[in-house]
Amino acid sequence: MPRRITTDEGRAALAAVRAAAADSRTPVRADLATAVRYLLQLLAEKAPGGAVEVRVPPFGAVQVIEGPRHTRGTPPNVVETDPATWIALATGEEKWADAAAAGRIRASGIRADLTDVLPLRP
Repeated sequence: MPRRITTDEGRAALAAVRAAAADSRTPVRADLATAVRYLLQLLAEKAPGGAVEVRVPPFGAVQVIEGPRHTRGTPPNVVETDPATWIALATGEEKWADAAAAGRIRASGIRADLTDVLPLRP
């Protein structure tokens, strides 16, 4: 099981990623990875389950949302996005519908809409 990211670590990583974006800099990879994993961790806590797999390559993936659990092969309900979009969605800086319309979310399956559980507002 992966190490749990503390609230302080997660918030510090998010602050570092936001500061880099505000200065038009590329965030430090470790900060970006920690921020993404922290927000995935919060999502798993808010919406436990195994019906939807949320992927944010290359940093992490979690299974969330109550319903039929997936155990082998490609899950029937998958959400995949890039780290910057994931952070924006999870923090409420961007709406699900806007990111989906812009093609920054790849979602498949009838449960692959996270509108009801986002934003997380850490």
